[in-house]
Amino acid sequence: MAEEQIQLASLDELAERVAAAREYRHINENESLLEKLNEEIASPDFWNDSQNALQVSKRASEVRSILDEYEHVASLLEDARTADELSADDEMFAEERDELRRQLSDLLDGLEVSSWFSGEMDPCDAIVSINPGQGGLEAQDWVDMLYKMYSKYAEKKGWKVRLLDITPGEVIGLDRAVIQVEGKNAYGMLRSENGVHRLVRISPTDDKKRRQTTFAGVEVLPVVDDEIEVDLNVNDVRVDVYRSSGPGGQCVNTTDSAVRLTHIPTGIVVTCQNQKSQLQNKDAAFKVLRAKLYELERQKREEEIDALRGERMDNSFGSQIRNYVLYPYQLVKDLRSGIETGNVDAVLGGDIEEFVIGYHRWRVAQRLA
Repeated sequence: MAEEQIQLASLDELAERVAAAREYRHINENESLLEKLNEEIASPDFWNDSQNALQVSKRASEVRSILDEYEHVASLLEDARTADELSADDEMFAEERDELRRQLSDLLDGLEVSSWFSGEMDPCDAIVSINPGQGGLEAQDWVDMLYKMYSKYAEKKGWKVRLLDITPGEVIGLDRAVIQVEGKNAYGMLRSENGVHRLVRISPTDDKKRRQTTFAGVEVLPVVDDEIEVDLNVNDVRVDVYRSSGPGGQCVNTTDSAVRLTHIPTGIVVTCQNQKSQLQNKDAAFKVLRAKLYELERQKREEEIDALRGERMDNSFGSQIRNYVLYPYQLVKDLRSGIETGNVDAVLGGDIEEFVIGYHRWRVAQRLA
């Protein structure tokens, strides 16, 4: 117990973090903004323009949430200070103080992480595409392992996962996996996974049990809101339908429900086959296409490496962002942040929060350097 108490931040340190939170959460500015938004909402003709009214209401809700979060941590700090003063006469208040310090530290960690995701698209849902690289059939098995890892991570976060395109491999694994992850800052957080992932293990398909190195590429894109303009003319898109090859509902594999979109000007091809109907597959495919075109437009405007995708690399040795070594030792290491762990099973089981947060902490540090 004594050791645990030593690790707890002091009240003075927590007070400094609360003061910092007031700055980086722009509390003064947001209080003024909420006052203006509430005045607009109270206007008699506010709902005459329903689309604008919904946008203003949504913005007011977001600002109110920011203020409520800050008020909560500020209140916890005051409660902890009060418990600390009372602990001189009653030791029970010391336990309450320490529990409040734990809660406050955890909440401040969350606020600090949230402050990293201030980009226009960071709050959006994410489209995660996983494709095999070098390694043959082994690479398809690696795609399947990564698909399960991200699905389990999303489940642990309380996020929702929708299958967009899951294509079985020739013998094992998956030839492609595309999922939509829906949750708070899903795109902002999952940008950490954008790149090449390298797996080293004993091949499960090799009778001689030799070590095999395989690669898979992960692409993370934001789900682009309809309100954001994207240069997409439906007349430039060829729509093909075909019979689904993956698992799904009762119509899958028996009707031409799968959809392939080809954007003729850019050559971008998108497929979707895991929704229940051809119409749903078409809608989902257009979401992915809009996301890819949005990214392309950003690249052209900025004339530099697109922040949405990160560096473009081949799915091969020397280009990976993270190594997963199962043999001759066990280690997962991110080559950007330096975060590593020997608990490979936990990582493949979805415990990747340390790597996600570690990457963004590294990214912020690089930006400030």
